[in-house]
Amino acid sequence: MNSAVTLIAVLVIIAGAVVGYALPFHEIGVVIVIVGVVLALTLRTAAEWERAVVLRLGRFAGVRGPGLYFLIPAIETVYAVVDTRRQSTRISAEDTLTADAVSVTMDSILFWRVTDVKRAATELTDYQNMIAQVAQTSLREVISATTLTDILSNREAMDEKLQALIRRKSDGWGIGDITVEIRDVKIPPELNDAMSRNAQAEKEKQARVTLASAEIAIAQQIVDAAQIYQENPVALQIRQMGLIYDMNKDRGATILVPTTMTEALGTVMALSTAENPPPQPSPKPPMPPAASVPQA
Repeated sequence: MNSAVTLIAVLVIIAGAVVGYALPFHEIGVVIVIVGVVLALTLRTAAEWERAVVLRLGRFAGVRGPGLYFLIPAIETVYAVVDTRRQSTRISAEDTLTADAVSVTMDSILFWRVTDVKRAATELTDYQNMIAQVAQTSLREVISATTLTDILSNREAMDEKLQALIRRKSDGWGIGDITVEIRDVKIPPELNDAMSRNAQAEKEKQARVTLASAEIAIAQQIVDAAQIYQENPVALQIRQMGLIYDMNKDRGATILVPTTMTEALGTVMALSTAENPPPQPSPKPPMPPAASVPQA
C-alpha cells in the first residue's frame, strides 16, 4: 500500500466518521468507514513501468498494473513488482586467458529488459542476478575463444558474438532486447609496452619506405633531366646561367666560374657574335701627298 492509497482510505474513513457523527443514522457512517477500511486493504497502484504479479491462494492470478488495481483481501497477494524499463548491468572478466594464452581483463555493459513478466517472476528466483551471472560466464567463454588481436581490432564482431551467446542461454526467461557493449580491455603492462614498441617500429618502417620511395622518384626525375641536358647542351648552359643569377641576385657575392663553364660561355658568345657581327667603322679618306720643296 502506497501513499496515494493510504490517503484515499484515510479520507473515506474520515468522511464516514463525520457522516456518522453529524447524521442521526449512524449506520451510514459505519458503512462508509468499513468501505474505507476495505479500500485500504484491497486498493493498490502501480507506476507506468511497473507490473504487479498477483497470486491467489499461492497460484498465479495475473499481472496487474499500471494504475489502480484491486486485490481480494486475505486471498490475493502481490508476489513481486517487476520493473519493465530497459536496464543496464555491468559485467567484467578479470585475468581471463585468450585463445593465444594472453591474460586480459575486460569490462562490458549489458542492456536488457523484462519482456515476459510472468516468466521472469515465477520461473526465476532472481532474474536480475541470474542474467548478470550468465552474461559474465558468457563473456569469459567468448574471450577464451578469441585471440587478442581480434579482441583489440574487431570489437563489434565480439559484441555480436557475446550478445548471441547470452540470448541463447537466457532463452525462455522472459528477458529480451539484449545488447552488449565492450567498455574497456586491459592487458598486462609488459605486453602493452611490447605492443607500443612494435607499433612504433612499424611506423618508423613506413616512414623509411615513404622516404625511400621519394628518393627513387627524385632520382628518376634527375635521370630524366640529365637525359634532356645530354641531348641539348644549350639547355644545360642556360640552366647553369640561371643558377648563377639566382645565387648572386640578392647577396651580390663574387662567384668563381669554373674554366669549363667559362669556355662554354665563351663558345656561346662566339657563336652569337658570328651570327650577329658588330658594325665595322667607316674607312678614313686618304691624306693628300706632301708638296716637294726645291732645294737650292
